[in-house]
Amino acid sequence: MSSTFYITTPIYYVNARPHLGHAYTTIVADSLRRFHTLLGEDTWFLTGTDEHGDKIVKAAEAAGQTPQEFVDGISGQFQALWPKLGIKHDQFIRTTDADHKARVQAFLQKVYDNGDIYFGEHGGHYCTGCERFYTEKELENGLCPQHLTKPDFIQEKNYFFRMSKYLPWLAGHIRENPDFIRPERYRNEVLSMIESGALEDLCISRPKNRLEWGIELPFDKDYVCYVWFDALLNYISALGWPDGDKYAAYWPGEHLVAKDILKPHGVFWPTMLKSAGVPLYKHLNVHGYWLIKDTKMSKSLGNVVEPIKMAEHYGLDAFRYFLLRDMQFGSDASFSEEALITRFNADLANDLGNLFSRVLSMNAKYFESKVPPMGELAEDDKALIELAENSRRNYVQLFGNIRFSQGLDALWDLVRALNKYVDSQAPWTLFKQGDTARLGTVIRLLLECMRKVALCLWPVMPGTAAALLEQLGQPLPASERFGVAPAGNVNDEEGVWECLATGSVIASASNLFPRLEIPEEMKEDKKAKQKKPAKEKEAKAAPASAPAEMSVPGVAEYADFQKLELRVGTILEAGRVPKADKLLCFKIDLGEAEPRQILSGIAEHFEPETLVGRQVCVVANLAPRKIRGLVSAGMILTAEAPDGKLTLLAPGGDVAPGSKIS
Repeated sequence: MSSTFYITTPIYYVNARPHLGHAYTTIVADSLRRFHTLLGEDTWFLTGTDEHGDKIVKAAEAAGQTPQEFVDGISGQFQALWPKLGIKHDQFIRTTDADHKARVQAFLQKVYDNGDIYFGEHGGHYCTGCERFYTEKELENGLCPQHLTKPDFIQEKNYFFRMSKYLPWLAGHIRENPDFIRPERYRNEVLSMIESGALEDLCISRPKNRLEWGIELPFDKDYVCYVWFDALLNYISALGWPDGDKYAAYWPGEHLVAKDILKPHGVFWPTMLKSAGVPLYKHLNVHGYWLIKDTKMSKSLGNVVEPIKMAEHYGLDAFRYFLLRDMQFGSDASFSEEALITRFNADLANDLGNLFSRVLSMNAKYFESKVPPMGELAEDDKALIELAENSRRNYVQLFGNIRFSQGLDALWDLVRALNKYVDSQAPWTLFKQGDTARLGTVIRLLLECMRKVALCLWPVMPGTAAALLEQLGQPLPASERFGVAPAGNVNDEEGVWECLATGSVIASASNLFPRLEIPEEMKEDKKAKQKKPAKEKEAKAAPASAPAEMSVPGVAEYADFQKLELRVGTILEAGRVPKADKLLCFKIDLGEAEPRQILSGIAEHFEPETLVGRQVCVVANLAPRKIRGLVSAGMILTAEAPDGKLTLLAPGGDVAPGSKIS
């Protein structure tokens, strides 16, 4: 029996149309589902819409519709969007579904019978935007921390869930299971919430005389369920909790959410499950925001990105690839069409597209588009095979641990190496020399590696992967390209180097990713940003010099400090340098087109695998130097305690890679 993998998105609130944030979360979930399918697992992917609460009523009134009419329309927009983004979910749930309502009431009754729901009077600060009460401690300067608006003070009788009873247990569970909430920064954030003392029991009802649009409490017909208590239960109600076959097969699963809903998923949900005696989810995977010019997307600012327009203009798979490649999962990322075009040209046109184009063209010229036999392997071939095996293993490990950008970069280590292999082996020279056996081995090894790249790409770029496999003579059924995984298990690829049939006919050309030009208006915008006011230029060109009496030997002048370029970087890879006890070799994201390689003599203080994903401060403009045959282009900054213990210098909060330190 194969293992199972159950992944969920949040169920999206239907008070507005879907945007880039919704698309990113759902594309990530789709890619994870595909990835685990590629591992041979039995997968289930759930998404849906959250359709109760105050905001729905207000939005429906503004639209001149009933709440049901309104949610039907917006939910339909979400359902229509996902296939256009290559997303193939197994189930779509709506909280207005009759089955969901019945299971919510059954869950409420169970928690009530356990003594964890009580009736009481409460005065609290109610934020309509969040649809929840805040305590004084949770407010920031008297304002809602999410919406920065002053909540209404409401005094009323309601039902409460004894959440505080389970908070000490939850803190212990999180500490004992470090990957329960990931990345680590969000685990620490939840622990801080619990330890702050600001969290109390959770109000889980609304009186019908204030709000009727909701699920009626099974033990009091005058109240409806609080929208978050209702919404969170979708993850198990969809599977038929408590006795459904899918529930038995797939729960517990794992959730994918944005950081703005960390508290409900990281605190409310696990305590609810504990009270009802339901096993906890495996992982809560939390991602950051997509920013536009360093600002969160907002309808009022007019900077909301329409995902379908991006997919139609730049290609669906290129759009999906960009989203997973350019956001370090857990951190915020900036979206721009210029960045998308740059990534498209560098990775897809120059690297992947160029690789398939040149190899298939050479095979057509030299072997009439037939797969040549594999001959005796040279040392260069064995080195390429070793690199390919490492690349695939790293990709599988990183992608499976929600480090999508690093996983794709690990796969691109192979793509870039294959292009270099073409250059170093020079098939055109072998052809001129008449060395057909060697030429055939070179081309065959390239084709076999290209098949592995296409296989690994299927979770992120299903259409592209299907097209590449078809070019290599391994087509997927046309109607099932997005839904059915390529044959085989990516973990079974170890040592498989003659998968293509010798003599089989493959494509003679490939042109999936022609280069894109950056529009002139984007270039002009960039020039305008880079253009400095004249006074600022003069000030920078002629810094004030220090008085003569302050020029002390051994003391750095201000002008000396100005020469340093200090930036924040994210460690993508870390490993030991062979035959060098003190050296570690890093690949660090500094917000540049390619990761920066930096060597640092800190191996005695840190295990390299514990550093991946951490942010560090880097001197970015040091002249490159060779150390043990490797080029180091920068310096990682550390602090040394009196006892000799080293600490990596890092920003106090999460910042974008490449951010300047000043």
